[in-house]
Formats: sequence, C-alpha cells, structure tokens
Amino acid sequence: MCIKTSKPYWNFPCDVFLYIHALQFHFQVHIWVLIMSGIKGKCTQKRRLILWVLLTNIMLVLYCLMNPTQVKISIAKLKENVSMPSQSTEECSPTVDIMFMKTHKTASSTILNILFRFGEKHKLKFALPDGRNDFFYPSPFLCSQVKDYRPGDCFNIICNHMRFDHQEVAKLLPPDAVYITIIRDPVDLFESSFNYYHKAVPLTWSITGENKLAEFLNSPQTFYSPQAFNSFYLKNLLFFDFGFDNNLEADDPRVMRDIHNLSKHFDLVLVAEYFEESLILLKDKLCWTMEDIMYFKLNARRSSSVSRLTPELRAKALQWNGADWRLYQHFNATFWARVEAYGRERMKQEVNELRRRNAAMKAICVEDGDAVEAQKIQDRRFLPWQPVGESSILGYNMKKNVHPTFRTLCEKMLTPEIQYLSDLGVSLWLTRLWGWLKDAVFTI
Repeated sequence: MCIKTSKPYWNFPCDVFLYIHALQFHFQVHIWVLIMSGIKGKCTQKRRLILWVLLTNIMLVLYCLMNPTQVKISIAKLKENVSMPSQSTEECSPTVDIMFMKTHKTASSTILNILFRFGEKHKLKFALPDGRNDFFYPSPFLCSQVKDYRPGDCFNIICNHMRFDHQEVAKLLPPDAVYITIIRDPVDLFESSFNYYHKAVPLTWSITGENKLAEFLNSPQTFYSPQAFNSFYLKNLLFFDFGFDNNLEADDPRVMRDIHNLSKHFDLVLVAEYFEESLILLKDKLCWTMEDIMYFKLNARRSSSVSRLTPELRAKALQWNGADWRLYQHFNATFWARVEAYGRERMKQEVNELRRRNAAMKAICVEDGDAVEAQKIQDRRFLPWQPVGESSILGYNMKKNVHPTFRTLCEKMLTPEIQYLSDLGVSLWLTRLWGWLKDAVFTI
C-alpha cells in the first residue's frame, strides 16, 4: 500500500483570513481598552501598535482581493462547517484513484479510452506497462512490471491488461482507491476469444473444416490441454484474468469461494451487455460528469467475423466455461441490484442523455458517421491492432473539417489503445516487434 501525499488543509493566508481577522479584531479591542483605561505609556508606542494592526489588515485584504477564488473557497469551507440542515445538499468530489481490471473481449478497450482521457484531463499519474501494452500477461501481475516503478511509488490509475493479483496492485494505489472491472456473457466472450486468438493457440491448428468453433465445442477435450501454449484463451478466460484456476469445473467449491473473495475487492462490476447502464453506474460511483463517460465503441469486429451459434452449441459453450458462467451470474445479479437502487426511470433518462451526447460527438468527429473496415482507415493513428492473420477489427476516419474546439477531443476519443499508450510515453517495442512478426508471417 502506498501513501498518497495530500495538500495541507490550511492555505495561508486566505484560508485562515477570517480566523486571523478575528484575532486581530480581538487585539484591536484589547488595545482600545488599554488606551481608554488610561494605562500609562508613550503615545508613540500606542500609535505604532494601532498602525501595525491596521497595516496587517490592509495587506491581508489586498492579497485576498488578488486571489478571489481562494476567498470563495474559504467562505465555502466555512459554510460547510456551519450546520444548516434545511439548506444542505449532498455533494461529492470526482474519484481520481482507480484500479480498472481490464478483462479480455469485454468492451474493456472502450473503458480504457475513457480512463485515459479522464487521467490526461486531470493530469493524473498512470501506472503504465513497460515495452508492451500489458503487464507481462499471462504472468501474474507484479509491481516491478510498472514503467519506472520504485518501491513506495503511488499512482492514481492502473488500467492495462494484467493477470490480477490484489496484493500486488494494492501496493501501487491509495487505500481508498476504487476497484472496477467488466464482465461479459461467457458464451459470447468465448466465441469472441476463440475467433480472435485461435491462430495464436497451437491447440486449434489441427482443427479441420470451415467451422472450427463448432468442431471444438463438439469435442473440446480433443483439442485442449491445460498446459499447452496460450490454452487459457479457450476456457474460462474471465476466471484466468482474475488470477484463478481456469480449469476448475463449475461445481468445484473453490469456484464460489474465489467469486466471493473477488467481490470483496471490487467496488463495481460492469456488464458488457448493458454497457450504457454500466457507464451511468460508473459515473455515479466515481462522481464524474456525463462528458467524462462519452465514448465511441472501440475494437469492434465486423459482423461477418462473428460466429452465429445454435442453441445446442451455446449450451455446450456454457458448460465448457462453467466457472465463468457462475461468476457472470453472481455479478450480473449485483449489477441489477445497483440499477434498482439507482432507479429504473432515472437510469432510462440518463442512458438517453448519454446516447444523445454520443450521437452529437459522432456527428462532429466521425467521417460518414460510423466505423469502417481496417482497409478503409485513412490515418494509421486510428488503425486498431488486428488479430493474427486477419483484419477484422473496425476503426474510424475523423472528419477533416472538425472545429478546433473539438479537434483534440475527437482525436482522443478515436485513438486506439496502442497509439494512446504511445502518446502517454510507453515505448511498446515488444508489442511493435510482435506486430511486425505477425504481419510478416501471416498474410493479412
């Protein structure tokens, strides 16, 4: 656990202006009493005392007139300390200390972009990976994997891919940091993971036929081995990301034990199927504004690359990913409990407002109003990372005549993870080397 330094409560002199003024007033009264009571002393000494008090008052007043904001803050603090129940309102300050556990294939890249923008806007300190876009995944997370880390360093935000280890993460953040993650229906997550990663998983290379996903689900044990390279992408990927044994069966008592332990660490678990509602809950939890959570959908696949599973195959995928299914059921229930507590009608109104603002930003920023295939992206700054042997991930073209007021925001909202990390100062030499190798070996 790191210790976060904080600003002193008192901001001399304006934060204590009224306090000093009260003391001086008391001193003036005391001097006046001395004078009027006939205490012996030279007139010169009395005049000097009175002059000192008056000059000090004048200097304080002039200083605070030159810093009106601080005076307003001082008055606001005083008002907060005065008990006025009939006029009290609940207020909060934006949360700046955040751990986002970025899970795979769960719309987490869009959340990442939101966090990057918020952190940049408020000049927060990121715990960033070094040389690549993740914290040496799939190895368990270690503090030493953080760029330029020194023991005792304290950060505001950590949000890149890792294999979660709460004890290690907690060393980087203040004790009151908010822990957030996102989950997805295990069947859809498995379908997305299989199609995105299967060419990087040697276990799948021997699968024949056009529908490799169906072949795998019809006989998963034939093509799966827990010890094989990258095999974790093929079974209970959520469980693996959270640092657990992804080869546990759903009825193993350790599964629910791990889920309950996980729930103790995370303050909010978002659900990809209800992304907009999730963002509203995020905004409420972090005391953010609607502007903070505006987004464009990033890393989406073209529809033709999505496998349509039959009910029978969906059932098999659910059984194969049983630990993830139990995890999803647990946190889906807690999610809807939060929605109920927030208020269904209020949620509906907030979601509509978020959609309105997103649509307005899309009209301002995005050429032709929507995402396009990788081959049609004109500026490589906006070209997302592609899976091995494919170019199925969509991206955007930014309008060329964007008003200067919105240009920077448009650029940041459209920037994929790899390019954004580079903008934040991460070298990414390992990621770029792997990108060069995959493009050289496989035809895209």
